Amino acid sequence: MSTDAAFVHQTVLLEEAVDALAIRPDGIYLDATFGRGGHSELLLARLGPAGRVYATDQDLHALEAGHDLSARDPRFQIYHAPFSAAANWLAELGLSGQVNGVLFDLGVSSPQIDEAERGFSFQRNGPLDMRMNQQAGETAAEWLARAEETEIANVLYQLGDEKFSRRIARRIVETRDAHPLMTTFDLVRCIVEATPRRDPRKHPATRSFQAIRLHINRELDEITEALSKVVDLLAIGGRLVVISFHSLEDRIVKQFIRTESSVDKDFFGQPVGTARLARVGAAVRASEAEIARNPRARSAIMRIAERVA
Repeated sequence: MSTDAAFVHQTVLLEEAVDALAIRPDGIYLDATFGRGGHSELLLARLGPAGRVYATDQDLHALEAGHDLSARDPRFQIYHAPFSAAANWLAELGLSGQVNGVLFDLGVSSPQIDEAERGFSFQRNGPLDMRMNQQAGETAAEWLARAEETEIANVLYQLGDEKFSRRIARRIVETRDAHPLMTTFDLVRCIVEATPRRDPRKHPATRSFQAIRLHINRELDEITEALSKVVDLLAIGGRLVVISFHSLEDRIVKQFIRTESSVDKDFFGQPVGTARLARVGAAVRASEAEIARNPRARSAIMRIAERVA
């Protein structure tokens, strides 16, 4: 767990995730989603002098926290990139097939949600940005200003399971024709106005904000691409640990582990080839005590696999 000037961050499944990596004191580990460094700092605490932790993150504030950690601990190094680029970076360092554990803590972090200027929160008014990397790519405002109504509706439905996706998309287009959507509250107003029935347990903008964020950052594509490279990165016996917060993320992870831990069979039903991964245990969820401390842990689900071939 780490702090900055404005926030105290509670890393979800902190002990459970690091325990799942089965730490070797001299091991090499990748924290593919550094955030504010909660997992990395605990990893370093459990490593000996020869151990190493590498990390990636797109967020500039996360990068600052990472540089601070590397200045304090020479066993740590961070790279400014999406986590799908981590395997290429470590390959350039000559570490393919030598990494003892890889950790992914997916989704948006608490600081990103809590900082109004990032545009992730429908509860705080700020620029309609939503980019993980503040220096690259199209903002949510820019995308909503140019996207066809059908495209917006499809994103809201496919990535947010928003049942009023067509109504909301139509309202967004009608509104932007009068004036551009520049702030999070501009978008919230469109969503609220277009939602005829509301779930009393959930803000009407929840699904739409989630869907637009996933789309702007290509988050599901990033996960798929990163996982496709991770097995070659791992040493035999190395662990893959993934924490998801969204059913679409978890589905990708679950399917990947299932595929990599299965083998084809020939005409006679005999196995052909060798599975590269083995699933380790059942999916892990946050305890009631953790959820009470940090309600954002409620949707977390962790899956673990080990490289066996």
